[in-house]
Amino acid sequence: MTSPHGTIARCAPEEALLDAPARVSPERVCRAIREAVAYADVFDYPLTVAEVHRYLGVSTPVGDINAILGNGYLVPLRLSRQDGYFTLPGREQTIETRRRRAAVAERVWPTAVRYGRALSALPFARMVAVTGALAIDNVDETADIDYLVVTETGRLWTCRALAIALVRWARTRGVELCPNYFLSDRALLLGERSLFIAHEIAQMVPLSGRRVYEQLRWLNGWADELLPNASGPARALWHDRPSRLARVGEPVLRGRLASSFERWEMRRKVRKFAARAGASAETAFSADRCKGHFAAHGRRILDAYLERLRQLEE
Repeated sequence: MTSPHGTIARCAPEEALLDAPARVSPERVCRAIREAVAYADVFDYPLTVAEVHRYLGVSTPVGDINAILGNGYLVPLRLSRQDGYFTLPGREQTIETRRRRAAVAERVWPTAVRYGRALSALPFARMVAVTGALAIDNVDETADIDYLVVTETGRLWTCRALAIALVRWARTRGVELCPNYFLSDRALLLGERSLFIAHEIAQMVPLSGRRVYEQLRWLNGWADELLPNASGPARALWHDRPSRLARVGEPVLRGRLASSFERWEMRRKVRKFAARAGASAETAFSADRCKGHFAAHGRRILDAYLERLRQLEE
């Protein structure tokens, strides 16, 4: 069977999948399993059966995944299994890496939730979610805490300025926050579509703004086409209590002077960030977006993933 990544040998007989839907061939499911494990390997992150299923590129029951992983066609010939985790061959050491990072994440999460709820209490914040490595418990001691913040339309840069004040205060207490992606609530349809962004959407851990989160997922239904088993959050820590700060602050910050500040702050920051970003497709600065992914992280991840697929086909 031929794919964009090369020729895939038949890996399981039809009868091995007792409940396999006819629309997905066993060969395609096998390839999708290897692709899911290869993508996670970029992050030194071995997968459990449930995680293989969630981040699979085809829609199929989890029972089919168990059948394939237990029938001897993928393990141990093409994948390795140890202590309930699946890795690429020769990458078993990442199991210990995952465990070590998960222990760090357990210590970081209370801080991430506390400051995430502080972000959600700011005027004009409409949704806050933890993103990045912490969202999947895969952080080292030096990692910062990434957040996506959705704001009211027309007040993104005001909300961001308040968030940066919180970031600076947290830094004095030894906590590194990184709210590096701001969207207005009229810009929830993401312009960039890739496997990396689909994973970021599926992996984010929403803390507040349930309705906005559901709208974001619905508008970006293309991500469900790439990861059809990953609809809804893998984990959510909802805290949608009314914010006194927002209730008092928002009427004050809707005035004419505050509107002038919004425009001034946007122009000032857009000029600064645009000069730094250059031609990166992973940055965006406007009235509705502040996406400060300057290091082209997504592109590097996808390149590393494609290299792993190439090696698997050799």
